[in-house]
Amino acid sequence: MKFFKSILILSLAAFTLAGCTQLEEALRQDLDGDSARTYLNENTDISSLILTVYDNLDLPYQDQSRFWAMQEHTADEVMGPTRGPDWDDNGIWRQLHNHTWDADHLFIRNTFDELLRAVFNATNVLAFNPSAAEAAEARFLRAFVMASVLDAWGQVPFREAGESLLDAPQVKKGTEAAEFIISEIDAIIGDLPTGDARVANQDAAQALKAKVLLNKGVYANRENPSFDPGDMAAVVTACDAIINSGRFSLADNYFDNFAPRNTETSPEMIFVAENLGGERSGNVRSRWYCTLHYNQNPSGWNGFCTIADFYDTFDESDPRTGGSAADRTETAGKTGVGHGFLIGQQVDKDGNNLEDRKGNPLSFTKEVALTENGGNLEVTGVRVVKYIIDLESGDNVDNDYVFFRYADVLLMKAEALLRSNDAAGALALVNEIRAKRGVAELSSIDEQGLLNERGYELYWEGHRRQDLIRFGKFLDPWTEKGQSGSERLLFPIPNTALAVNPNLEQNPGY
Repeated sequence: MKFFKSILILSLAAFTLAGCTQLEEALRQDLDGDSARTYLNENTDISSLILTVYDNLDLPYQDQSRFWAMQEHTADEVMGPTRGPDWDDNGIWRQLHNHTWDADHLFIRNTFDELLRAVFNATNVLAFNPSAAEAAEARFLRAFVMASVLDAWGQVPFREAGESLLDAPQVKKGTEAAEFIISEIDAIIGDLPTGDARVANQDAAQALKAKVLLNKGVYANRENPSFDPGDMAAVVTACDAIINSGRFSLADNYFDNFAPRNTETSPEMIFVAENLGGERSGNVRSRWYCTLHYNQNPSGWNGFCTIADFYDTFDESDPRTGGSAADRTETAGKTGVGHGFLIGQQVDKDGNNLEDRKGNPLSFTKEVALTENGGNLEVTGVRVVKYIIDLESGDNVDNDYVFFRYADVLLMKAEALLRSNDAAGALALVNEIRAKRGVAELSSIDEQGLLNERGYELYWEGHRRQDLIRFGKFLDPWTEKGQSGSERLLFPIPNTALAVNPNLEQNPGY
């Protein structure tokens, strides 16, 4: 009866969440275990269950206070200054920047819970006799989320479909978890479709496999990772499957990757979260709301910025640093807000200089402190607008949220080649990207140079913490952060999770 109870509980939860059910109101007293399984399999809308999993990705990945914050605020790309009475939030942003979070940090706890909800719901799909294609889709989504949990916490609670909910989930850790994710991808990739980046697909699976393989040595030993030649060769193979497919190329305009309708216009999109303009979306608009000043259009929350340590690594002539509103058809004549890095005097749609709330020039500066209490605290910090502002769609913007894109695949392959002593091959790939972006080619490449290139290309996209750890730079000091202890290479398991699952173990140092 354990299996039947698990199926029944899972099915009722799924029907409640999805809101799409053919379950009759009257209880079927005539159903034993086998007939109950048959009934549920025949009367469950599996497509609705899978859609629930896609919906589960929106909040933990697109919101400014979830997984993105854990990857970016803890790194050198994002700071969330306290600006007088604004953005204090009981120090929650300062803790991320200073690496002083603990096992009760609200954002870390919420992210852990929400990611595991997606893992649970993906596993739930498998309990209802899905087709091979449906099972592959659910298993890819589960693997995708498990990779995030592994990266952040080093251990992943896991159930097989049909296991009793009365028993605590088992936990996969480190290399075991990485190898499980890779094995899942290998098992399902042939049943995934090619094409649409808004659903699980073969190229997304190859990109995920390459990402996990590239970080596999980190998951085995975060303080001193090694990079197995076989793993690096497998990274190259996975990346080549995408490169040689002929389905992707680098975008002519870098910011097309982040504009409204980006999946339709950019040739780089491999896997995205679909946002439907004017209808439904995640919270990708927070990427510009969290950084823009109150007096800009759209009016922002005047919060996040980048720091000079990161900004100063860019060549000023690099087009990836941004442009004006007039450079884009989406914003020309409608707003004065540019894209990329915003520094210096800001203007309205007619080119008139803007002021802050005290009547001072709204001119963003590189100088910024984590706690701003004096001076012109409204303008400190270089602001970042990576996604082109959608001024037409209201709260539900039309920019799909980018998980994997083609440039990242080229950089992953370049890194695998560099770690395999093929610097020439790595340099050729880096220069392919630089040439497309309109930046002078490099004459040589080393690890620091490759890390820099990943920053230039992928800034504010949610990769930076993982990259810094892999390159051995995450514990280093930067603006208003001192040297960190090695325990910060993992996040703590939330105390609430430890209380309900005895198979979880708190990570060292917490």
